[in-house]
Amino acid sequence: MRVLAIGAHPDDIEILCGGTLAKFAARGDQVTMMIATNGNVGSPTLGKEEIAAIRKLEAEASAALIGADFIWLNYDDEFLFHDRESRMMFINAIRGANPDVMFVHSSGDYHPDHRICSEIAIDCRIPVTVPLIKTEHPHMSKIPHVFLMDTIGSIGFEPEAYVDITESFDMKARMLECHDSQNTWLQYMYGTGIVENAAKTSAFRGAAPGFKYAEAFRSLPLYPIPGGLHLLP
Repeated sequence: MRVLAIGAHPDDIEILCGGTLAKFAARGDQVTMMIATNGNVGSPTLGKEEIAAIRKLEAEASAALIGADFIWLNYDDEFLFHDRESRMMFINAIRGANPDVMFVHSSGDYHPDHRICSEIAIDCRIPVTVPLIKTEHPHMSKIPHVFLMDTIGSIGFEPEAYVDITESFDMKARMLECHDSQNTWLQYMYGTGIVENAAKTSAFRGAAPGFKYAEAFRSLPLYPIPGGLHLLP
């Protein structure tokens, strides 16, 4: 199976579905990690170009840990908008990954980049199959099934399914540790570390189904619904 996870920022994917992607990769599925923005305001000390370059290297290193393909769209952090240009960019990138399953942000997440990234990705799931919409990559033959990821902090999100990531949490933590610049940023902004945050959320989501660690998802409730919860690992 071909799996595409779309995150607004470097580290979003690892936080919200890194353990699930690690499980997909471990069983032999083809995983692609696509990042919409370059994270170029995510530092208290470095300039925009410097932190953007660092964050790209960190994201590439994280993807490499599970053998995932990597797509970097390079939009400015905090300024992702849904327009013709961004929609065409997403359509082309999704076609390049050719996924059976997509993981996208929840529309109720706290960050505007997360919400817009979700909106663009969802609105592209059908156009990627339309032959007369021309991009570098050819149109896809099927509409991918879409899973909504949990929100940051698990606020306002009602899970429909849980993936047990107890065995893959160590890999999730290793992927997050690649984002050293963001560990610094989180310590500066919120006084807490990136792995520490992920462990708390994963433990919280694991409590309901009785797992040590879990990640939570919903299927996108919009027509057409080409798959189902059975597609989760």
